[in-house]
Amino acid sequence: MIELKQMISLRLVESDRTSIQAVASRLFVRESDIYRLAINYLLSQFSCLLDETSTGSDLLLAMCEIRAELNHTLGLKKHQLEKIINGNNLHPDKYVAMSDIELLLMPQHLLKQHLIKVYDKPKNKLNLEDWLKEYIAEKYNLVINRI
Repeated sequence: MIELKQMISLRLVESDRTSIQAVASRLFVRESDIYRLAINYLLSQFSCLLDETSTGSDLLLAMCEIRAELNHTLGLKKHQLEKIINGNNLHPDKYVAMSDIELLLMPQHLLKQHLIKVYDKPKNKLNLEDWLKEYIAEKYNLVINRI
């Protein structure tokens, strides 16, 4: 089966475009190959968003992976993120509390303070992102896939 390809338009800041060109050059591939790689990577990382049955807590660990981008790049607000996570959720056991959704948008220093309050002391061996994943996994009985 032959898939038709579509041409798209994309706006990038010059520094991003320069970086993409540098990566393509270093890998000896075309710039368009890097764009396709980036899109395929994003789609594989967030395949849970393509699955309508993934709702509530099913989405939390994937959202942790892009925590920094949720606010900075995508500009999501807590109510938008709550709608994404809980919007189609029909299972009360998968419901995610707004306070946990807010953790995904919290600056690092506030997130660290919150986790210290929850655990009474910092977990020295974990970086902040892993500590957040561990907290969410424990609270919502999720399994963290470690590679």
